[in-house]
Amino acid sequence: MHSDTQCLTATPFLDFDSPIVQAFVAQALPEEADDKRSQAIALYYAVRDSILYDVYDAPMDAEGLRASSVLLSGSGMCIHKSVVYCAALRMIGVPARLWFADVRNHLSSARLREYVGGDTFHFHCLVEMNLDGENWIKATPVFNRQLCLLYKMAPLDFDGFQDSIHHPFDRSGNKYMEFVRQHGSFDDLPYEWLMHGLREQHPKMFNAERQNFRQNSLIRDAWSE
Repeated sequence: MHSDTQCLTATPFLDFDSPIVQAFVAQALPEEADDKRSQAIALYYAVRDSILYDVYDAPMDAEGLRASSVLLSGSGMCIHKSVVYCAALRMIGVPARLWFADVRNHLSSARLREYVGGDTFHFHCLVEMNLDGENWIKATPVFNRQLCLLYKMAPLDFDGFQDSIHHPFDRSGNKYMEFVRQHGSFDDLPYEWLMHGLREQHPKMFNAERQNFRQNSLIRDAWSE
C-alpha cells in the first residue's frame, strides 16, 4: 500500500535534499514551467538526455545508486536514471515511485546481449508519478536521444498525460520491445531484493567477466555493428 507521504519523502537513494540534486532540478526547470505537469515534463527530458545511458560500467553499489551520485557521474542504466527522475519529482512535490519489469528486446547490441545473457533484461526500471491527485502514470527517462537515433528508434517522449513506457517498434516497424513480467512499484529503491535478482539473472554484471566489458559503450557498439 502506497501513500502520497511515502512517495514524497527523501531517502538515502532518492536524496533530493542533497545540493547536487537541488542544483540539477533548478537548472532543468525553465521559468515558464510554473505548474507540476510542465515541470515533470521538463525534468523528464533533462534526465533522459543529460545523463548518458550506460550499462557496462554502471556502479551497482548502494553509494553509486544514490541520485546525487548518478548526477555526479553523469551516466547510468535504467535504474540509475529512474532514481534521479524519481528524486527530482519528489523535490518539486510530485508523488513518485519506482516501477520494475522484465523486458525483451531491450535497446541493445550483440555485445550487450552477451553481457546480460540474452535478449531479456530483468528488473528494467522506470518511474510512476501522480500529477493530478488521482491517476498514476509511468514514464521512462532512460534512452537518451543520441542512442535512439543510432539504433534507429524514435526517442521516447512524455506529454505528462499518458504512459511513456517503451518502444514497441523501431522506425522500420519491426517489433522492438515488450514487457514479459511486471514486478510492480516501490516507494524506495529495493536494493537487497534488486541486487539478489540481478546477480541471479545477469551474473556477468557482477563477476570477474565484468572487467572484459567495462570499456564498451552502446554508442561504440552501434558504430561497430
